[in-house]
Amino acid sequence: MTSEEILKRLQDQFGEAILGTDDSSLNLTVKVASETLLEISRFCRDDSSLSFDLLSLVSGVDWTDRIESVIHLDSTAHKHHLVLKVDCDHESPRCPSVVEIWNAADWHERETYDMFGIIYEGHPNLVRILCAEDWEGYPLRKDYLMPDEYHGIPNDFQQAGKRPQKYNPRG
Repeated sequence: MTSEEILKRLQDQFGEAILGTDDSSLNLTVKVASETLLEISRFCRDDSSLSFDLLSLVSGVDWTDRIESVIHLDSTAHKHHLVLKVDCDHESPRCPSVVEIWNAADWHERETYDMFGIIYEGHPNLVRILCAEDWEGYPLRKDYLMPDEYHGIPNDFQQAGKRPQKYNPRG
């Protein structure tokens, strides 16, 4: 299927639940509301014309005013691709877990939680996977500040005399 055909199939099935689209990049991107993510995801997997049977990536993006959960899907049968995006509140980002639909989401969601702080509701084991369990903050957020030390170990920036400043998106 082409991107236009995939989008039409989703719009025919879900109408206004499709909040936005972008087909200017390599893969069609569809923005959906958090409350419709699981229904749309199941449809993407189970509909024979779509057959998105492979979740290849779950990641996050910090847009300063919101955090976005990004899910990359592939159909091994039809050789087409789709990206689903869900906007989350920046202060308390939450998104349904898609682990029950694609088992591969398990570690991807844990990594995104660890780096961006997105709480994947319904995830069977949402614990840190990259940082230590007692690590504070989420390192890929734009407002993250590296601690001066961790359990008495100084960070490399401090040793080199460089202290990263808080990210300022306006320069």
